[in-house]
Amino acid sequence: MQLIGALLALATATAAIAAPPAVQALPEDWYPESMAIGPDGTFYVGSWRQGAIARLKPGAAPKAEVLVKPGANGLANGQGVLVDAKHRSLWVCSGNSGFTTVPQTPSALKRYDLATGAPRASYAMPDNGYCNDLAQDARGNLYVTDSYHPRVLKLAPGATALTVWKEDPALAGEGPYKGLNGIAIDGGRDVYVSLVAAASYLLRIDLGADGKAGKVTRIEAPRTMKNVDAIRAWKPSHLVLFESNAFGDGPYGGQITAARIDGTKLGLQTVVAGLNDPSSGAVLGDTVYFIESKYGLLTKHKDSDPPIPSGVPFDIQSRALPR
Repeated sequence: MQLIGALLALATATAAIAAPPAVQALPEDWYPESMAIGPDGTFYVGSWRQGAIARLKPGAAPKAEVLVKPGANGLANGQGVLVDAKHRSLWVCSGNSGFTTVPQTPSALKRYDLATGAPRASYAMPDNGYCNDLAQDARGNLYVTDSYHPRVLKLAPGATALTVWKEDPALAGEGPYKGLNGIAIDGGRDVYVSLVAAASYLLRIDLGADGKAGKVTRIEAPRTMKNVDAIRAWKPSHLVLFESNAFGDGPYGGQITAARIDGTKLGLQTVVAGLNDPSSGAVLGDTVYFIESKYGLLTKHKDSDPPIPSGVPFDIQSRALPR
């Protein structure tokens, strides 16, 4: 799930931003799905459960405030989050997977005021698609993954509707969600996406100088990755992968992986393992900040089970990336 448009600015501004605390508390029962960092070091974290966005400002007490109120602008499952500081916008994918404390609404791309959290716009997903994650190029175009279809959608600056940027059978996966999950733009010229299904590869879509989509290429990994839920560009030819293990057995099979791209090959190095659904995170300098979503408490709950627990803690953690 976002940071691409701001990453270059973040790389130069990192030295001026005070390092956040090692662990930062999120609101209880938050069940975060995605997060982003603004150029001033502010964290924005969406709630899959409460349909809301939390904000943690640098230098403030290590406790989040709720910026976007639950259900505002029809936000349901808070998915991908992206900061567009230039246009003072906070972009959020809204899903319709259920398990929320707010009303369900059709999946859409939502825009909010970055400073106040006030609703600004909503863009419906064509063909009942599912808005999962998003990235932004240097021209301000937004690229959105669709989990129900093998395609990436695009929202150009000033546009009033999402359009298909790239649709291709090569972008199709297996299982009930045949579309895409994470997305990142590396160096402004290559778009990388992951399938919802577990796979031993990522997919690269050429981004032409004219903004048009080119061919799709498989970038093969040395193993099957555990559901790459989000992708973040780190430095040229280097990505950070958030393997949530969403469809795996047991709650602590997730991990965060540093990936190096070498042609059509992907080298992998584990950064941290044993995590409970690490669905997303953000890169600031050579540090990765991440969340644990703990989805199993919701998705694996049966009617015969005790009530879903309340007061479940959530936080943002961090690790140094390998040099």
